[in-house]
Amino acid sequence: MKKIFLLAVLAGGLAFGQSKKVVASDVHWWGYKVAKSEASSHDGTVKVKSGDMIMKGNQLVGGSFVLDMTSISSTDLTGEYQQKLNGHLKNGDFFEVEKFPTATFKITGIKKNSDKIYSSLVTGNLTVKGKTNPITFPAKISYSKGVVSLVSNKFSFDRQKFDVAYKSTMQDVFVKDDIDMQVKVTAQ
Repeated sequence: MKKIFLLAVLAGGLAFGQSKKVVASDVHWWGYKVAKSEASSHDGTVKVKSGDMIMKGNQLVGGSFVLDMTSISSTDLTGEYQQKLNGHLKNGDFFEVEKFPTATFKITGIKKNSDKIYSSLVTGNLTVKGKTNPITFPAKISYSKGVVSLVSNKFSFDRQKFDVAYKSTMQDVFVKDDIDMQVKVTAQ
């Protein structure tokens, strides 16, 4: 009876995959003013609060991540200007972190990509400010000695689809709709 139970547990693990907990992450963002250039942009980071990646054999088949939006911070500025921008990003002008302290991403599919470096296309549902939309990005995924790593190429998504709109008299004339991101996540 014990052997049958053990066999059932092992078979279940193979059928549904093995969950690996996120142990390290680096999520970098770029936002742009009217002209999308480095001279007219701000960039920074946001922390991953928790997450897991689901492995089936040596293949990534799923996962989910919770972003701590209260940690959003610009890294291109310092001092008073950095504090002002961080406050601006966290308040009702953009992410409303008091009302929406987290954002989530749930992987819904992974397929091959023709790019030699970023050989996978990761698709998932991104939820920001209670709004969920699908996004797809190129990534390089590796698995070795029980550690899985996902590194994206820089990708863009339209902030307007998530109600991340600059609330000013000029509306969104000064801020581009695209937010660029680059994600690095390691799980074991």
